[in-house]
Amino acid sequence: MVNLCLDDYEAVIFDLDGSLVDSMWMWKAIDKEYLTGFGITPPETLQQEIGGRSFVETAQYFKDRFGIKDSIEKIGDDWNKMAWDKYTNEVPLKDGAFSFIKTCIAKGIKLGIASSNSTELIEQVLGTHNMKDMFGSIKSGTEVLKGKPAPDVYLEVSNELSVAPEKCLVFEDLVDGIKAGKSAGMTVIAVSDDYSRHSDDVKKDLSDYYIEDYNDIVLE
Repeated sequence: MVNLCLDDYEAVIFDLDGSLVDSMWMWKAIDKEYLTGFGITPPETLQQEIGGRSFVETAQYFKDRFGIKDSIEKIGDDWNKMAWDKYTNEVPLKDGAFSFIKTCIAKGIKLGIASSNSTELIEQVLGTHNMKDMFGSIKSGTEVLKGKPAPDVYLEVSNELSVAPEKCLVFEDLVDGIKAGKSAGMTVIAVSDDYSRHSDDVKKDLSDYYIEDYNDIVLE
């Protein structure tokens, strides 16, 4: 359990996949299906290799690592099409997330999204859960020069929300994302996720707090 005083913060910024929605399983399945289409067997370490990379950086990695001849744009379009239906019909919010968000809104705390995913898919996810209008800033890793663990996307969100980094609370599930939030000068809560369970000890060491889900948060 984490005792949290929301009065200490002016903004809460969420990573999307694995932090706000339970979707990391889906991307592993898509990567496997995508590479199999080219006759390539994904290495067991693939998810660790691409963790934290932006959508564009991951597409470039696939081109370089596996010799994919399609353009970055074509790769991204293919992934978007593969993910669209799953996000709409199979991906739930993390337990307790919606209630926590409603509490933040009631307290006048600004909300933002800082994700490595594409803008199209971020908006699709938020639209599916009727949450898009709840966020004052939504930034994709495709909109910044450097993806996580660089702090760029978090700093872009805090700037757009007009909130100083030290007044921002971040929710992240991956090591690179936690590093990004901390490098931005923000307080970071690590979120449990089966996909990153192997790195829980590192996540706990790097972050300020750790939760299994949003029901672990006790508001002071």
